[in-house]
Amino acid sequence: MITVPGFLLRRLYVKGSLRATPEGLAFEIKNSLGSGYARGMLPLTLDGDEIPMDDSHFTVEDRIVSFSEVTKDVPFSLAMNRATTITASGITLTPGTHKVGMAFDVQGLGTLRFDFTDVVPDG
Repeated sequence: MITVPGFLLRRLYVKGSLRATPEGLAFEIKNSLGSGYARGMLPLTLDGDEIPMDDSHFTVEDRIVSFSEVTKDVPFSLAMNRATTITASGITLTPGTHKVGMAFDVQGLGTLRFDFTDVVPDG
């Protein structure tokens, strides 16, 4: 099975987009790697702690979709060169450096994982 290394997948993350929101956190990903569909999402992690899938979402064409809704019949598609906002609720994102992990299942590639570290500004 072909694998995609994490350092390549890390390029999906829009550097500097990690931010605190009233609900929790948000960041952007943008696909410049090639078309693909996730048939399942795994929990986001923040500084090593899992965020419940029902509390993690992405926005597609003004529709908010929970990570737990993604299946082979309802895949997550990341359009080429278009930013997608990922949000998580029920957590507090403090100013400072944070590590976020993301993973998803792609047919023919298996589970793909990457993480990124970014700084949330104070104020």
